[in-house]
Amino acid sequence: MKLKMESKTTFVPVLSISSGVSDIEFYKKAFGAVELWRLNNPDDTVHVAAFSIGDAMFRLHEEGARSLSPDKAGSTTVTIGLMVDDVHAVVEQAVSAGAVVLSPVIDYDYGYRQGEIKDAFGHHWLIEKLLSQEVLDKFVK
Repeated sequence: MKLKMESKTTFVPVLSISSGVSDIEFYKKAFGAVELWRLNNPDDTVHVAAFSIGDAMFRLHEEGARSLSPDKAGSTTVTIGLMVDDVHAVVEQAVSAGAVVLSPVIDYDYGYRQGEIKDAFGHHWLIEKLLSQEVLDKFVK
């Protein structure tokens, strides 16, 4: 299969996963992600894989000397924001795929509906929707 990568500027987070992982179906089940491509190690564990969720792209990469998985690091250093139309539905879908709720879905006074989850590999996701630009503008300086 030939890969055609666009050369436009875009942000593509790379999430570190533990070595030896072979099942990365969580992202398909939780977020409806589409696996774009995968490079496996000789033992069929994942070395790197690319996914898309709508127009957004991210990659999973086997941990290395300069990037630890949340499991090995003992925490996460980044939260991935995912803007969606139905925050409740996406959080429920992620939980049924194995995610853990860190913060329930709440409508905040600054105009966002947000809920935070931890995925099957320890990464934190802030599932969110802007409810009112007008309300947000009142908080933004």
